[in-house]
Amino acid sequence: MGLMSKLLGGNTNSAEDYVELDIDDFDADAGEATVQVHFADISEQNDVVDIKDAVYDGDIVVADITRHTTTDRTMEHISDELKQVAHEVGGDIVQKEDDQIIITPGGVGISRAKLGR
Repeated sequence: MGLMSKLLGGNTNSAEDYVELDIDDFDADAGEATVQVHFADISEQNDVVDIKDAVYDGDIVVADITRHTTTDRTMEHISDELKQVAHEVGGDIVQKEDDQIIITPGGVGISRAKLGR
């Protein structure tokens, strides 16, 4: 139960309480951002190069690994390389289920707990 629910009582949210966001309403110039989030697919060992470059540059990468199994020998090498990069930059790395690896640069940690309930 959230703070407002405790103060006001009950969960009284309705569709009118939410506003649909239109990206055109925001100044979304990524050129001003100091950290970017990149999405990548890892299908072979060479795909790791671009991921490593992005993390060394201070960006966050969410990589899709669905083409590999977690016991795949290639995936073990890829994981080891990415763990080394995270360690070198003081970042963090997690594998989300069997389909994603998230790697961050220094100063950015990844919580192992889900938000909400």
